[in-house]
Amino acid sequence: MNLDTAKAGFVAESRELIAEMEAALLTCESGTADPAKINAIFRAAHTIKGNAGLFGFDAIVAFTHVVESALDQIRDGKIVFDGEWATLLLECRDHMQALIDAVADNVDVTAPQLTVWGKELVTRIAALGALATAAGRPAGDCDSLLREAADCIRTLLEEAPGALNHAPAEELLKRIEQIAKPDRKASMPKGEAVRNPSWHVSVRFDSDVLQYGLDPATFMRFLAGECTIEQLVLVTDALPSPEDYDPQGHYLGYEFRVAPSAQREQIEGAFQFVRDHCRLHVLEPHAALSDYAKLLAELPGGLERAARLIMAVGSLDAAEVERLHTSSAATPMKPGAPAAAVEREASKSAEQQSIRVDATKLERLLNLVGELVTASASAELMAQRTRNADMNEAALRFSRLVQEVRDEALTLRMMPIGTTFARFTRIVRDMSRELGKEIRLETSGGDTELDKTLIEKIGDPLTHLVRNSMDHGIEKREVRLERGKNPVGTVRLNAFHDSGSVVIEVSDDGGGLNRERIVAKAIERGLIASREGLSDQQIYGLIFEPGFSTAEAVTNLSGRGVGMDVVKRNVSHLRGTIEIDSTPGVGTTMRIRLPLTLAIIEGFLVRVGAAAFVVPLDMVEECVDSEQAVDMLDSGQRFIDLRGQALPFIRLRDHFHLATNGSRRESIVVVRHGAQRAGLLVEELLGEHQTVIKPLARMFQNVRGLGGSTILGDGTVALIIEVGSLLESCKPGTGAQAA
Repeated sequence: MNLDTAKAGFVAESRELIAEMEAALLTCESGTADPAKINAIFRAAHTIKGNAGLFGFDAIVAFTHVVESALDQIRDGKIVFDGEWATLLLECRDHMQALIDAVADNVDVTAPQLTVWGKELVTRIAALGALATAAGRPAGDCDSLLREAADCIRTLLEEAPGALNHAPAEELLKRIEQIAKPDRKASMPKGEAVRNPSWHVSVRFDSDVLQYGLDPATFMRFLAGECTIEQLVLVTDALPSPEDYDPQGHYLGYEFRVAPSAQREQIEGAFQFVRDHCRLHVLEPHAALSDYAKLLAELPGGLERAARLIMAVGSLDAAEVERLHTSSAATPMKPGAPAAAVEREASKSAEQQSIRVDATKLERLLNLVGELVTASASAELMAQRTRNADMNEAALRFSRLVQEVRDEALTLRMMPIGTTFARFTRIVRDMSRELGKEIRLETSGGDTELDKTLIEKIGDPLTHLVRNSMDHGIEKREVRLERGKNPVGTVRLNAFHDSGSVVIEVSDDGGGLNRERIVAKAIERGLIASREGLSDQQIYGLIFEPGFSTAEAVTNLSGRGVGMDVVKRNVSHLRGTIEIDSTPGVGTTMRIRLPLTLAIIEGFLVRVGAAAFVVPLDMVEECVDSEQAVDMLDSGQRFIDLRGQALPFIRLRDHFHLATNGSRRESIVVVRHGAQRAGLLVEELLGEHQTVIKPLARMFQNVRGLGGSTILGDGTVALIIEVGSLLESCKPGTGAQAA
């Protein structure tokens, strides 16, 4: 096995799991702590820990184990998940991300800064866990637990003063010192504990565990080598009838006691690599009777049968079982598979439907498909020259197959933008707290698909726009109340397909852009002489000028005039455009329009003089003969009369300074880009063409109206029209000026 390749796989999978953890934590924080979500968070942490152990990343294993243990207590009901735990676990998620990034960058994961950060989080988990579980334990145990947590915090503060923001840890220390008073022992409620001084372990393996190369007996033998198993009962309730028996299936389970000297880490660690294929319950010595009630409710076979098994092991006596029967805490298990098992089956089914492919292999495949498209066009052209009917038919059939292969290959790079939208839930949450504003995020259109490359590169521009909406757009609570608005501001992310493009909208219900302030600032900086003749769109466009800012003060988030110009530059590099709609007092919408893909498109081939151009086919509405239209020259503006409507147009020959081929007949290609509609005057229409987009050389990248090039079937080069930037020259109020 290539270790570098395996490590890259570990990093990629871990990052996906960390993203899932964050999404689930934010969902739990905003609503109720759904057990399924808590289980998903636990599973993600457990998988990362197990995978890290395979590579010997001990620092990741040690930290993630602490997080996993806290999550295990939360899902067992010993700790109540609340906003404080959500914040702490999100910080733990950030630390796990930093550790994974360190592995990816070949940085030492035991670096001092990472070590101190991890130690502070571990200490806070221990302290918050002690506070959360204090009410459910005997007073003496609580005093010991709280004193230990307090000592850990004091040690941390002494070892690393000023290394991190220790305010959360200091706050926990105050709370612990306040609750751990001499008179607390009398007021602390005492839970009813069982007599059993040993650990009780219950494990049921999935029936298909052997098919994954996992032998349950091996894990049991390993546990027996780590600690003492005092008494064990083999559970055979799941054995099927002989006619239904599957030789490859596993139908056994175990109920057993482990000596008190064992540690939870030893017991759970023995089943580390089979946790996704079994249902494991570990109850500590002298556990509360309510913990056994929960276990009995989850075990298959019914309450009576489960109680008899635990009595046979010796973990409960007859009196304790009788109290369970009369207690409302224990409820019979409903028929059917446990929820966790059903969830695992669904997860396995989903895993079998997809595979992980290295991005470089995918890029190579798409490059080969691009070459295949060019070769197909060449073969079709040669077949036409032979004027052989059979050859032409074969070339057309080959072309159709290539088109299908191209379409399928492109879908491999298409991804839903919802994965990008999901990360902004955390950004909005953290920024709203930093700004002292109440802001919620709404998303829609998350299933809209676009090219993977675009998704990777659009994240930063979207981040700038969301931060700008929160900082400049959304007003403070008191201001919103004065204006009769909901005190909670809203930032919306929306995506949809339109005219062969993907449109991504970032909108807010804030105060809107202040046109007068923008104009005043632009005049002050010498960007414009006056606002005369400027449309709202042109005024709003000034905010994308480098260094432009209307903020009255510089903050940690904005005010330095950097960001918005970077947004426009990055969007332009993706062959996209950005538009602004704003209403004072109502809000602002930033609209990014991007192509569906950066690789291959359907094009419409035209010729002007000796030059060939490709217009993206999804932007072409129709083609008309120029003789059907009447030029109306008025103050240098050019329009055609198209069926009684004035349509601005651009003569490509003039725009690109090309010599004519002497053709007197011209045609107009009517194109649309968003809300804009215009005509392109060309000399020859050559029809549809599958277009493999090649980047322009650096010296041509800033030529207005060009978005790339392609190689035609005869080997000549055609330039690809970038309709968005080209139509800027014929917007209302500017006319269609030659370049």
